[in-house]
Amino acid sequence: MSQFDFIKDIAKYGLENDQDKLLAVLNELVDYSKKNKKTNFAIQLQSILKDAIRQQQVGTLTKAGSAAYFQNLDEKDFNDLILEKLTSDYTFDNLVCEDNVKTELEYFVQEHKSADTLRRFDLPIANKIILHGPSGCGKTLASYVLAGELKKMMIVLNLGAIVSSKLGETSKNLAKIFRRAAAEDCIIFIDEFDSLGKLRDYSQDHGEMKRVVNTLLQLLDYLPQSSLAIAATNQIEMIDEALLRRFDVNIKFELPFESQIRELIARTLKHGQFALDTPKAFDEIVKSCAGLSYYSIQKTLITAIKRSLFSAPLHVIPRTAAIRVAAWRELIDREKKALHLKK
Repeated sequence: MSQFDFIKDIAKYGLENDQDKLLAVLNELVDYSKKNKKTNFAIQLQSILKDAIRQQQVGTLTKAGSAAYFQNLDEKDFNDLILEKLTSDYTFDNLVCEDNVKTELEYFVQEHKSADTLRRFDLPIANKIILHGPSGCGKTLASYVLAGELKKMMIVLNLGAIVSSKLGETSKNLAKIFRRAAAEDCIIFIDEFDSLGKLRDYSQDHGEMKRVVNTLLQLLDYLPQSSLAIAATNQIEMIDEALLRRFDVNIKFELPFESQIRELIARTLKHGQFALDTPKAFDEIVKSCAGLSYYSIQKTLITAIKRSLFSAPLHVIPRTAAIRVAAWRELIDREKKALHLKK
């Protein structure tokens, strides 16, 4: 698509007073210009767009956060687009991860707790964070921790309801969610973010995925700093580069190392409430968990605990449980086999 095609679309949507499509194509032109090394033009256009929306000077566009912007939101439509709306009691004490990951998350929380200080020096507050890495390594738990530490309501998106086969409907659904989040100063959590933010191909004509990515770019750009967007993905390489640049914080989660495996096991054993029937086997078990995610390790351990409890007489409720190491080892081997990992 050439720059002349963008100009024709801008003229068309401007004359038709179609603000959604006009802003989408303008954002697309910004990214096209950056990709073609017209950086100054891209920066100037992006600045014009931001100033216009903030000052409500683009036609009949309404600034995000104003009453008119939200007054027509349909509650049922909104509820259909989310999996749940929750508050969290999780804190950093519940999170087992690498020290550098926890440090980055703590700084993110600190920015919001020190918002007045940052505003005094006219500094922006990071409010968009993307978490990526293998499945089961704590990305979702980290989002609950952020919600708990910041004491904010969190909206978990229902991608099955948001993604629609109808042209333009997915973008409208996303806009509804972001509008509500802006109105309520809450957190938007988008799991499997790669399903929405896939790479765009400028060699092809406009498609629905381009429209969705352009909408996300616009929504992220104008999300109020008191609201947060948390995205999680196992496949960050599939996400459009322009979208990745919108996130203030980018954190990679890794499979647990030995120290994290030991910490996770200790927490799950609940400080002596459960113990291995063969304590000497602990080091061997830790080594056998290498290559598994936090989720897989904890799942096999909890299953082993339950099966060990079942071995007691039905009328007896034990105060402590001796976990059968042989049963746990078998569950770990089975999990590795399911994941095609070496024992």
